[in-house]
Amino acid sequence: MVKIGVVGGTGYTGVELLRLLVSHERVEIVAMTSRAESGRRVDELFPNLRGHCDLAFTEPDVGELAACDVVFFATPHNVAMNLVPELLAAGTRVIDLSADYRLRDAALWSRWYGEPHASPECLAEAVYGLPEVNRAAIAGARLVACPGCYPTSVQLGLIPLLARQLVDPGHLIASAASGVSGAGRQAKIDNLLSEVSDSFKAYGVAGHRHLPEIEQGLADVAGQAVSVTFVPHLLPMIRGIHATLFARLLAEPGDLQALYESWYADEPFVDVLPAGVFPQTRTVRGANRCQIAVTVPQDRDTVVVMSTIDNLVKGASGQAVQNMNIMLDLPETMGLQQVGLLP
Repeated sequence: MVKIGVVGGTGYTGVELLRLLVSHERVEIVAMTSRAESGRRVDELFPNLRGHCDLAFTEPDVGELAACDVVFFATPHNVAMNLVPELLAAGTRVIDLSADYRLRDAALWSRWYGEPHASPECLAEAVYGLPEVNRAAIAGARLVACPGCYPTSVQLGLIPLLARQLVDPGHLIASAASGVSGAGRQAKIDNLLSEVSDSFKAYGVAGHRHLPEIEQGLADVAGQAVSVTFVPHLLPMIRGIHATLFARLLAEPGDLQALYESWYADEPFVDVLPAGVFPQTRTVRGANRCQIAVTVPQDRDTVVVMSTIDNLVKGASGQAVQNMNIMLDLPETMGLQQVGLLP
């Protein structure tokens, strides 16, 4: 069995990671850390795990974590970057669900996150964990930076167009909306039911931290710089992301439906819907799946792509387990074959 440690298991991505890992037939969770909840049983905080996890939270200890084969960081930014170098030195593989290693440029990271990067020497080694792009590199990685939720939905939607140079890379638009769990498990007035319910709003319009990650990933695919106008929105629901993406066509695109179907034909967690069928967040809820539709309205010069994911699964913890499977040479779908929850 593969020994697993989880740092920061008290947030939404942490408990989602536990939900997936306790059903994974090849792993054993041996360490769960939380400074705030140290000594408390995991299933006391999360009763859905009763009968599946009998561990108690402990204080983070590098020695204990270094004894694991793989350590997941389900923490806010600036936590992993202080512990990862020691774990790598001990031979432990790391999958970071935070933003600490997603950007390759330490100065760019500091500009968006407002502090110096604590381990910039690890940035060059970190592999960006979007399997549909970096599967080969992930397989040999010691450190994987799991993509953000918005970047996952946006990149998967635009990659085929940019890779085939069918659209103007300087004029991309991503209008995306997320459920409130994307803000994390914290007490904030803006996340209260009475503040969110029956409402829909944009936020981070002047600049969201996921923007440089989106542009970095899409530039890698396009082979040149890209410019994305990214506007996130808050939906009055718990989980899910719907990204509507707009791009200006450079030439006659041919059959875009066929392009997307062939591009993702061998990807187990990307589902290109039939022409004329558009994705909904409800059909990917709880599943490690991205559903995509592509269309050119009125046969004009703008292509519209719709991309939906569960922000806690394919947008976070499910994708992290997918990366782990690849790193350990396990079947990529192991532990991740849950069907979306309906209704």
